[in-house]
Formats: sequence, structure tokens, C-alpha cells
Amino acid sequence: MGSRKVDDARQLPPPGTWAAAASAALAVACLLAGCGGGGGGGGGGGLPIGLVPGTTTPPPASGGDGDGGSGIVASATVAGLCAAPRSGINPDTGTAYPDHSGTLDNEKSWVRGWIDETYLWYGEVPTTLKAADYATPITWFNVLKTTATTNSGRAKDRFHFTYDTEVYRQLSQGGVSAGYGMETASVRSSPPRDIRIAFVEPNSPATTAGLQRGAKILTIDGINVVSSTGTANVNAINAALSPKAIGESHTFTFEVGGTAQPAVQLTAAKITSTPVQNVQVIDTGSGRVGYLLFNDHITTSEAQLISAVNTFKQGAGIQDLVLDMRYNGGGQLLIASRLAYMISSPSVTAGKTFEQLAFNDKNPFHLTVAQTLTPFTATSRSGQALPTLGLSRVTVLTGPDTCSASESVVNSLRGVGVTVNLVGGTTCGKPYGFYPQDNCGTTYFAIQFKGVNQQGYGDYGDGFTPNPGCTVADDFSHQLGDKDEARLSAALTLRSTGACPAGSAKSAASGLEKTEQADVEQPYMPGRSPLRENRLIDPQPNPG
Repeated sequence: MGSRKVDDARQLPPPGTWAAAASAALAVACLLAGCGGGGGGGGGGGLPIGLVPGTTTPPPASGGDGDGGSGIVASATVAGLCAAPRSGINPDTGTAYPDHSGTLDNEKSWVRGWIDETYLWYGEVPTTLKAADYATPITWFNVLKTTATTNSGRAKDRFHFTYDTEVYRQLSQGGVSAGYGMETASVRSSPPRDIRIAFVEPNSPATTAGLQRGAKILTIDGINVVSSTGTANVNAINAALSPKAIGESHTFTFEVGGTAQPAVQLTAAKITSTPVQNVQVIDTGSGRVGYLLFNDHITTSEAQLISAVNTFKQGAGIQDLVLDMRYNGGGQLLIASRLAYMISSPSVTAGKTFEQLAFNDKNPFHLTVAQTLTPFTATSRSGQALPTLGLSRVTVLTGPDTCSASESVVNSLRGVGVTVNLVGGTTCGKPYGFYPQDNCGTTYFAIQFKGVNQQGYGDYGDGFTPNPGCTVADDFSHQLGDKDEARLSAALTLRSTGACPAGSAKSAASGLEKTEQADVEQPYMPGRSPLRENRLIDPQPNPG
């Protein structure tokens, strides 16, 4: 029920159409989140292209398109054969859609072939499944994935999904979004619900209304948000929290400090995200500490991050940095690479790999090693040299909404020996990515690679966990950047004493209808657009 708005999706190209391996343009948005438990690990240097452990046993390539789509055929031979072919011009390419008259079995055959060719764990897909048991290509796709689990018992593949291609196209090109400028967090999503404002965007309807972090939503359009039940009420609450159109209005009542406030009418406007906020320097007894809230790896964040680093470097002379990414679902990998470069020093990152993509042993997109590597990027988008802080350690404030490119910052810095302390909650655990692929009007997202750091480590599907004793519940009774906010306070204590304060998680949860354990297990902002939980990769050159 969280409402996460995207400002810039420029790095996300439109969904492509798979025709043949040699002609498939690798203009991609690679949804990937490096998350995990522990630091680096595994062998030295970057991984070569090819084998990813656990994908060595291929399913039998039997049958054909005549057996209801269960048999494995080359996806290129049935691509664009559609039960309901699209007509007209594809707005992304300016050319006609590649669809031709076909059947649902053709579409299912394409799905099975695409999985066999590109899925990271194609050898772990059950071989007893029958396409005829599934009514549509989408329901067939949904079961064509590994059934393996992580060490904690969670499904290894929790990220297999589809989007209507036109809906996805509009998401990917949306730019400025409609909203109120308030990010909501579902502290408790079932009755008695507890929906809070996590933060607000500057110069937005929310700030004009005087709303701040921590306000609890009591009613929306007369519906009791805390206790109402029934599908109609839930749908109405969700719709109001995520308005679709500029000018859409809804009436809210909030509780602040235990007191119900007068009703407020909020009207959706064009919201431009300010991804970097609350840049400040905190004086402590043992030196100066920089703090910044970083919410999105989007294009506009680059200049804001550079400005923040210059502030810390030129006049402040900070000794440490607290990077608050508790709500950062990800975004552009090059932004993450530049941020990591600026935190560390050139002597540490020179010639090192920020992240490498590891594919299945078929190397389905025929990439060279160089094409899979992202270095620690030393220049801005415009080619200017980036400032660096030269830090050997950094503290990151995290939670279950810390995903994707945010987690790659943690993993990559640990991969080159920078100490990364974590305070807050366990991150989302999503070290995998996709090349979104359209066929017959549906865009399919099947995991096709894993991101690894300089040490070859990328097995963190259960998420990065906080330092021992540093699991700290989110504190909605203080504003982000306040030295008394529980996670920031714990980070400052960790810096000065080497340990987080005892009982910090319990005190942070005071007044909230949620236990500290639940706080770190469940995301506050479920249902976000995939554009908010991605690692977006610049287009690769066509290997054809």
C-alpha cells in the first residue's frame, strides 16, 4: 500500500521483441538488486562468462509445438505467433508490430523456449510440468522457474513476473508522476492497519498541507483505514494512496502525536522526486559525520550526490558518512557505481570491478567479459571527474525496502575492502536481474543473471543483515536526519563506541502497532512499480 513515485526512467528502454539471438537488440533495463547476508566471499577477480553454479543440468529438449507448448523449441521459431496479434505501429520502434496469426500453444512454446535459453537456473525448472494444464502463456510462465529455496527457506526465485507490454512501456517512459508528494509506509497492512508517512517531497501538495513523516492515516474519503475490511474498501484505499491522474483528489484525516487532525484534501499534482535530501554534517565528540538521505538511483540524483560529496569534502572535513538508504529500491547501476567511487578513494577502486553480470552456462546473449563488467565509475555523465571522500568505512541505514542498486553499493564496496556497517533492518535480498522481453503484448521478466562484486560474491538472496546488535526498528516519531531518530542515533553510537545501543530496536517501535521483529522482515512499501526495485543497466552493444 506504499506509494512510490518515479521521477526519471530515462535509462529504461522499451520492451524489445525477441526475433533471433543475432538480431535481438540488447537495449535493456536490467532489473537487478544485489542484496545479501555478510560481506564479500568466494574466489578472486571477476567471473568469466559462462557457468553459474547450479545450472549445469538442462531439461530434456523433447516434443515440439504440437504438444501444447510443453516441448522445447527455439524461441525464435515461434516468436510473434500470437493468438491475438497486435496491429498498427509500435510507438517505441516506429515500425509495425512483429505479430502474426498464431495460437496460444505457439505463445506457450515461445515462453518455454525463452526460459530454456535464457533463464539463469534453466536446469532447475521442473520437467514434469505440462503446458496443457495452464490456460494462458502467463500462467504457464509463472510455474517455469526453480523450486529451490534459500538458506532461510524463502523461494530462491521470488522475482518472476510479467507486465502488459503497453502498461510497462508507459511506466518506463513516465518521467514525472502524479502524486501528493508523500511516501507512505505500511507499518501494518492488515487491520488494525498502521499506514504512516515515511517522508515528503519538497514543494509538493503534502508539504503545502503541512504533512510530515510519522503522521498516521486514519481515514480516506470517509473510509476507516485502520479497521475497515472488504475488498471494495481495500481497493479504494489503495487507489487513493496511488492516484493515477493529475487533479485527482481525496480527503484524508491524519493522527499526529496521538491526536486526530482536521481533514485535509489532497489533489494529485506532477511530482518531481528529490532523491537526495537532508544533507548535513553532524559534530560528534570524535569528529564530524556526514549524513544524507538517498531515496532513488535516478538521473537527477547524480548532480545532487556530487553536490553532497563536495559539501562534505570541501568545507566540512568529515571523518565518516552515514548513508540513509532505508527506502531506496534501486535504479541506475551507474549511479550506484559513481556513489561507491565517491565514497572510497581512487587508490582503492582503480582497475576494480564494481559489478559483473554472471549468466547461465549458455551465455544466451553472447556477451564478452568486458560487456558484463561495470567499473567503479570515476566521471560524471558529462565526463567531469568526480570528487572522492577517501573513506575506508561507511555506515548504511537499511531496511526491507533497501533493494537493487542500493544493495550493489554495499556489496561492491565490501568487495574492495571498504568496511560497510549496516544499521536498521535486513535488506530485500535480490541479487538477480532480467532483460525484459515482449512477445504478443506481454513483457516477461525471467531472471537471467546474477550480479557479483570484485571478489566474485553475489549469493545474498536472504539479504544483507545489520551488524550484530544493530537491528533497529524504523522510528516514525522523529524526522529523518534527526540525531535522535533511532537508526541514525544507533549509527552514531556505533561509530563512537563500536556497538549499537542496547534496546534501540524496542525504543524505536514505541507507539507503533508492530513488533520490532516484524519491522525487519516485511517491506513497508509493497506493490511498488518494478521501476522502483530495479538495477537499470545502460544498453549493451548488439553482439550480433
